[in-house]
Amino acid sequence: MNYRHAFHAGNFADVLKHLVLSRVLAHLSLKPAPFRAIDTHAGLGFYDLTADEAGRTAEWIDGWGRLAEPFPPAVEDLLSPYRAAVAAVRARHGPTIYPGSPALIREALRAGDHGVFVELHPDDAATLRARYNGHARTKVLHLDGWTALNALIPPPERRGLVLIDPPYEVLGEIDRLGAHLARAVAKWPTGVFLAWYPIKDRAAVDRMVAVLDAALTRPALRLDLMIDRPDDARLTGSGLIVVNPPWRLAEEAALFLPALAERLARSDYGAFRCAALGPAA
Repeated sequence: MNYRHAFHAGNFADVLKHLVLSRVLAHLSLKPAPFRAIDTHAGLGFYDLTADEAGRTAEWIDGWGRLAEPFPPAVEDLLSPYRAAVAAVRARHGPTIYPGSPALIREALRAGDHGVFVELHPDDAATLRARYNGHARTKVLHLDGWTALNALIPPPERRGLVLIDPPYEVLGEIDRLGAHLARAVAKWPTGVFLAWYPIKDRAAVDRMVAVLDAALTRPALRLDLMIDRPDDARLTGSGLIVVNPPWRLAEEAALFLPALAERLARSDYGAFRCAALGPAA
């Protein structure tokens, strides 16, 4: 439990993860029936980009910082829920704040919707509890995220999403992600699942995706964003598996992924992948 997201808040991986999360939340909000959003590895909720941790790495400058200039209108339309949520969080907590996934979820909740934020690190869980347990629509649990993934589904609302974003400190956690995700989908076949992974060990990611593809009984998308040339010695990209994606998400990804790959590229290399998985592939 050494990983602390405060050092990496707002980086290129957060941009992809939070943009897709915001798109899914926007789609869920189109129907009046309430939904539940579960974040299994929630962190602190939000982060100050002027704090010591973010200042040491300055990763946000080449992530969220590169989104300062607008994209073409079609892409900006897709980014608008993400940008609006960041602005709302900053209005609440200060102009240098960058929201983690709990803060983005909190901004999307309507009357009747609920957010459940799970965090194992004791200090981070205490901070998260102080920030969100006072809200009627949010609840914080100090619990192992993998345990929570099994225990909290299916939710009473029957609609909603689960974000799985582990720190990947443990050997073999990529394979663990695929196994746990397949079991969770079998338990809640209609839920939307977003599972984030770093792209460093490409063979491990491809192996996990192949096994998951064969096991899934529901449609899914693989969304990858590469911001540097493949290099198994360092992080050069990240990705998301989205199970039961909203019906237009693949079409949307075909617009925002190439735009992000161009804007967030470290040098002269940016790439992306949008591939169907599961029985509809």
